[in-house]
Amino acid sequence: MTNPVVLSGLRPTGRVHLGNYFGAVKNWVDLQDSGRYRAYFFVADLHALTTDYADTRMLASYTRDAVLDWLAVGLDPEKATIFLQSRVPQHAELALYFSMLTPLGWLERVPTYKDQLDALRSRDMATHGFLGYPV
Repeated sequence: MTNPVVLSGLRPTGRVHLGNYFGAVKNWVDLQDSGRYRAYFFVADLHALTTDYADTRMLASYTRDAVLDWLAVGLDPEKATIFLQSRVPQHAELALYFSMLTPLGWLERVPTYKDQLDALRSRDMATHGFLGYPV
């Protein structure tokens, strides 16, 4: 029997901080090291555009820094696949298909959508990309 798949990603919004590390990356290292999973971890550079679409100058640098930080804290390309979301066009294609099946009400009820919309009220975040981010 094949091992189950783990897939997770983080938006490159700057250097890895303690929240990223303890909230996700440390768990990723544990999952890859367990040998029980086929692990895939990605830099969600397209997802980063949902909030940073107006100024993308730092995106390439943040993307590079994210990968370097992940490697520095123990992610191992020999044990897990690490990739950039934007380099896998099927990801965007699948999101389009899922968006055709996902009721709008489900997206509007996502707690983080409401929280972030309130937190970012000074910016026009009422966009399709921001609402559809979970898809």
